[in-house]
Amino acid sequence: MNQHIKDFLDEKVALFNRPNFIELDPISIPHRFAKKQDIEIAGFFAAILAWGQRKTILNKCSELLECMDNAPHDFMLNHTEGDLKAVLGFKHRTFNEVDALYFIHFLSWFYRHQDSLEKAFLIGQTGAVDSMESMLTQFQRHFFSLEDAPSRTKKHISSPATRSACKRINMYLRWMVRQDQQGVDFGIWKQISPAQLICPCDLHVDRVGRKLGLITRKQTDWGTAVELTQVLRSFDPLDPVKYDFALFGLGVEEKF
Repeated sequence: MNQHIKDFLDEKVALFNRPNFIELDPISIPHRFAKKQDIEIAGFFAAILAWGQRKTILNKCSELLECMDNAPHDFMLNHTEGDLKAVLGFKHRTFNEVDALYFIHFLSWFYRHQDSLEKAFLIGQTGAVDSMESMLTQFQRHFFSLEDAPSRTKKHISSPATRSACKRINMYLRWMVRQDQQGVDFGIWKQISPAQLICPCDLHVDRVGRKLGLITRKQTDWGTAVELTQVLRSFDPLDPVKYDFALFGLGVEEKF
């Protein structure tokens, strides 16, 4: 372990893991809500739609949640066919009304049977520190297990089975699972350990990770996210993904 790099990153975690840095971050979307299920659903859409300009992401998330009267859990349980008309015409990048309607269809079905979306991620949970690959693979299969799942929608939830780095789902899990008192991540899911999380490997994290010598793989894929996380576990085995704040902050805020 390189103590100098660890100390440098610890400093940056303390700097960037703060509410004043999340105003323009997609995590600000679920922070509008207090009810657990609303946080889960709003966070899920915010993570899935998190590509492109941050301002556009926030606007599109707001637009979609307005279609649900800003009460997403109630909408999932009680909407009528007529209520779904509000979603028609929705589009963000390649995520369109077909995708939005299937997401609503799955979440409506799921929340009629379960009280938390965490349970959909527990199908592949083995308890081992390296069980995230199994959890994400099984989650994606479960999400598209309803008989009318459109094939075009499957690209919006990545799986390690296709070697994807799964950055958006890993980011979502960081939000739901990590527990501290900083007021950024929610820590509302207790059956997945922060030690099991995989670092979201977006362009900024990837670039900074390579610059610091934390990544050696040529490509950016699931193996890269695992490689980076293993190094971060040597810095903090119980909470490796807190370093996402440092790597992302260095890349975006400090142009490292």
